[in-house]
Amino acid sequence: MKLLLTGVTGVAGLAAYRAAVVDPAITHITVLSRRPIPSWAVLPPNASTKTTTIIHNDFLSYPTDLAKQLAQNDACVWALGRSVAGMNETDYTEMTYGYLLNAATALKDAGVGENRGEGEPFRFVFISGEHSDPTETSLQMWARVKGRAEKDLTKLCSTTPGMEARMFRPAYFFPPNEYPEDRKNQRPAWHRAVDIVMTPLAKNLIPSIYTPTEELGKFVVELAEGRWPEKNLFRNAEMRELMKATL
Repeated sequence: MKLLLTGVTGVAGLAAYRAAVVDPAITHITVLSRRPIPSWAVLPPNASTKTTTIIHNDFLSYPTDLAKQLAQNDACVWALGRSVAGMNETDYTEMTYGYLLNAATALKDAGVGENRGEGEPFRFVFISGEHSDPTETSLQMWARVKGRAEKDLTKLCSTTPGMEARMFRPAYFFPPNEYPEDRKNQRPAWHRAVDIVMTPLAKNLIPSIYTPTEELGKFVVELAEGRWPEKNLFRNAEMRELMKATL
């Protein structure tokens, strides 16, 4: 299976990339990114032989030849995004909603769902967020934007033969301790200090609001493969239970 992946410089995307590299069902990974995979990222030894990186600067526009190249993949994990902190609604909407829907539309127009076998749709996996609101009535701007993205991606895929949308809503997650360079490069010092308190609290007292990064990466890759129940939305607590059952 050939996987298209975005957001590999972020926490969720890098976790998904590592999981995809070691997954024997994934034969090739196309990384779509505005910059190369960072040199500080510790990767499995076969990462380079299994990966093609495409540097693309404008996630609102896809030339026909690029869209056709991307449409040769069998699934997509969309991990591109960032925290809403410090962003206005216009910029956050462009990145969270605009980038996503333009990419999905480009894949659709390039024929990504055509000539796919029974039970083998192109699965578009969107890493959203806990409390995203498809009704767009939340008082939280980010929740409305992500909810709109979930709703419109689902509509696009459901009306396109051979495409299916999958949403995963993680809760609190942080670069894991086993990758100190991730923690240093992906989060500022103040956030790392807060995490010293947040992770133990969430992990031990309210596990439903905690998302282990390794589980996140593995779960979204397996969603792309079609391993988990055939439904549109998975919340964090359900993911934790499903992953626990595999141990």
